[in-house]
Amino acid sequence: MTASYLQPESPAEAMGVHFRVIDSHGVKLRIAEMGEGPLVILVHGWPESWYSWRNQISILAKAGYHVVAPDLRGFGHSDKPPAVDDYNILHLTNDLVAITDAMGEKRAVLVGHDWGPAIAWNAFYCIRSASGRWSR
Repeated sequence: MTASYLQPESPAEAMGVHFRVIDSHGVKLRIAEMGEGPLVILVHGWPESWYSWRNQISILAKAGYHVVAPDLRGFGHSDKPPAVDDYNILHLTNDLVAITDAMGEKRAVLVGHDWGPAIAWNAFYCIRSASGRWSR
């Protein structure tokens, strides 16, 4: 008699979250995503990851949104560039643009927690005026 063992599902898989990696100007960012519809990007705080949004992701997806929660650069499974300047607000803001572009969208709703709102705010006010990308 042969026993077979199944690997347990990860909590993310059990929720229906899918992962992929996108490129932001040479920095690889891991994103968690779920759902279809208008794009919502959830921007985590410090020292967190996509997982801090685990309770909101499925609720927003069920409400009809394409929810993306990245591991910001330097966190989780995203790249960790060595230079301090690689973490300035322009790079972090441009990461949100890269995520939006990778999703094939021109606009996104940004939601932030902890220091995430500072990134979202800068994206909204610095980039929106030129592109009309962000909703608040």
